[in-house]
Amino acid sequence: MKKILALLLITILALTACTETTKNEVEKNKITNNNYKFIGESEHWKAEYIYKGTETWGDENGTTTYNNKDSYEFVLKYKGSLEELSSMQELHYSYKTNFSSGDSNAEFTEPPKERVFTSGGGSEGGANVKEDEVIHVNVKWDQFEESFELHNKRK
Repeated sequence: MKKILALLLITILALTACTETTKNEVEKNKITNNNYKFIGESEHWKAEYIYKGTETWGDENGTTTYNNKDSYEFVLKYKGSLEELSSMQELHYSYKTNFSSGDSNAEFTEPPKERVFTSGGGSEGGANVKEDEVIHVNVKWDQFEESFELHNKRK
């Protein structure tokens, strides 16, 4: 009877140790996906900033590792008709997060064929966009200018 109890105790300890190891491995190999959609608008423009980021924690020879990758797309749309933009000769827009920014310049010798302007990019190992950030947008077209903010559209 003592042998059976000892064997049962050893089995329980072994299973507990395996469970703990598995739990630690899961924590060290954790992947977090950060997918956010920031939206906002002004009188003439509306914009979206779509952010997709992946953070990975791992273990390499007993040392915790961390890596992150992200991509984003910025979409700016004129709220009026395409005809209203037919005289536009110049467009400059910029956006700024807490740790990054982007801008674009376009000159038009002919009327624009679209009301939507996009830009995008990505990085590895850079700073992440946080879900509660406020993204600042500035749009200048010819002699007009508007600024507005984008906020995370929470699900």
